[in-house]
Amino acid sequence: MVQRSQQEITDTPWPLRMANAGRMARDPRLQAFYQADWPAAETPIREVPMVAVDFETTGLDPDKHSIVSIGLVPFTSQRIQCARSRHWVVRPKLPLRQDSVTIHGITHSDIDNAPDLDDILGDVLEALAGRIVVVHYRQIERPFLDVALRWRLQEGITFPVIDTMAIEAHLHPNRTPNWWKKLLGQQPVSIRLADSRSRYHLPHYAPHHALTDALATAELLQAQLQHHFTPETPIRDLWL
Repeated sequence: MVQRSQQEITDTPWPLRMANAGRMARDPRLQAFYQADWPAAETPIREVPMVAVDFETTGLDPDKHSIVSIGLVPFTSQRIQCARSRHWVVRPKLPLRQDSVTIHGITHSDIDNAPDLDDILGDVLEALAGRIVVVHYRQIERPFLDVALRWRLQEGITFPVIDTMAIEAHLHPNRTPNWWKKLLGQQPVSIRLADSRSRYHLPHYAPHHALTDALATAELLQAQLQHHFTPETPIRDLWL
């Protein structure tokens, strides 16, 4: 079972939380999202539809920075549905920062004619609806989308995620060696996306493109499931 933070511990199971959120939602796109057929907590992972998601942003703080691109790749534990993948460049509410441009390569000319997130929100939520979102580091995609919708709709969003980074952290609890082990030459274990993939002998992909990183995350979860879980593992053991 993946380690949960205190904020993520709740007695309310995700299907009920989604139903409650749906009753409170005002925007019809959010209502449709929440009313989708979500997996029950005991559903085995082999039966769970998933979607890997990656955002490129202007920074790391959702209250100060904005989404500039979105990559989505639907998949299951056995199959990646590349033909149904989606990628958007979106116009941020806040200005681009040069240091973020250097990382993701999205420039002012790329966003000049790009849609606002609100213009494509229906398509984004339709691609997510009923699928468990899979990310590598859960402090980006869910918080950024929540804040972005609060700015635009005056209501946020919630949904369960599987965090491949959290799985690696759980598998490597002693990833930072103490001084004695460092003296003996032991190196820290990185749980970054590329380094985590290398442990499963997955190919190297150039980082910081939303669609490529989403695909990389989907492949990583498939490898993690094959090596560390069984097809009957209930989704409640993985979602956060």
